[in-house]
Amino acid sequence: MKRSRWLKTMVAAATLGAILVGPSHGARAEDVIKVGILHSLSGTMAISETSLKDVALMAIEEINAAGGLLGKKIEPIVVDPASNWPLFAEKARELIEKHKVAVVFGCWTSVSRKSVLPVFEELNALLFYPVQYEGEECSYNVFYTGAAPNQQAIPAVEYLMSEEGGGAKRFVLLGTDYVYPRTTNKILRAFLHQKGVSDDDIMEIYTPFGHSDYQTIVANIKRFAAAKPTAVISTINGDSNVPFYKELANQGVRAEDIPVIAFSVGEEELRGIDTAPLVGHLAAWNYFMSIDTPENREFVKKWKSYVKRHNLPGGDKRVTNDPMEATYIGIKMWAQAVLQAGTTDVDAVRQAMGYQKFKAPSGYEIRMDPKNHHLHKPVFIGEIREDGQFDIVWQTDGPIRAEPWSPYLPDSATKVADWTYPWVCGNCTEPKYK
Repeated sequence: MKRSRWLKTMVAAATLGAILVGPSHGARAEDVIKVGILHSLSGTMAISETSLKDVALMAIEEINAAGGLLGKKIEPIVVDPASNWPLFAEKARELIEKHKVAVVFGCWTSVSRKSVLPVFEELNALLFYPVQYEGEECSYNVFYTGAAPNQQAIPAVEYLMSEEGGGAKRFVLLGTDYVYPRTTNKILRAFLHQKGVSDDDIMEIYTPFGHSDYQTIVANIKRFAAAKPTAVISTINGDSNVPFYKELANQGVRAEDIPVIAFSVGEEELRGIDTAPLVGHLAAWNYFMSIDTPENREFVKKWKSYVKRHNLPGGDKRVTNDPMEATYIGIKMWAQAVLQAGTTDVDAVRQAMGYQKFKAPSGYEIRMDPKNHHLHKPVFIGEIREDGQFDIVWQTDGPIRAEPWSPYLPDSATKVADWTYPWVCGNCTEPKYK
């Protein structure tokens, strides 16, 4: 019944040519493949999400310049949920039901992803989610191109505890008050307990989205750090990062005294900050702009050219970062899956996504896991440089498989052992398109 209704609405899509958003306004609906871009372009998350919209449009432009897909041009439809979590769900439904998009690339925060998930599952649509997250989720309708906790958070804390990383004995878990920081910190607290760290040596603090007054919090961190070597693990998201890092500098918190490692701060967030006082603080990602590979040099060159060609705000100061790479990989893999399937049909593309591979800007060949819909990814830890870029101080030997269900949480440990993925790609083969 649901499938029948969906097919009927697809037929109606041909009458909607007049409302298309994108470069091919004069094209008939059947001549284009519409894709949705669902990112906050206003509000507290615009500082992070705007560049994901831009790099998505760049990837689509590249595909169109090479002839499009299946003889058709891709037409992006961009909507702005404005950092409003319920609005994400409304905009997702609009993209799927009204605009009949073949796929959606979007969301940043886990609360936005949780908001749209029921819509994608109800309508059997595909979402590519490009940002690191807390795990504890797998969906038939989502491909996760950002990191799971074992591909970012756990390696970061292991590094901080090592002699190379400073041998931290106390930990401040500082985050924005929503599902990603709280769940990630629940996992990290359990992990620290297994490593012999007591609750007395763990401080956990949350602030709302858009929070700007970190004076008292930074002062409390300094007092907490007086007893033992201490590190701050930051899951602050959005524009609150700017006042937090400014307050660190105001109170003279140096990386050699209390290192801060961030999971949601990269090159883009540092563009608006005086980074000189922050030199040596850390971030854990699966990509940095400073990675020296032929693939990354080409990726950065294409991005700089795209920014200049489209006269984007920020001009030559615009940078690349991890979620941008994850967005780019996701779009390219989706296009490969469409070519392999010979159609944009959701069920066929989902099947074809299993085992897709792509030579990423990081220099590694990245592949999609057909069982858990997550990428196998390398992990890098970088130190902030004065120019806002990162020096890589640690990395894995290569890509590692994501663990969506954390082995450190009792409920998740059961799922690790017993969970079966109902969509396992039993007939998947190595992709024809690399």
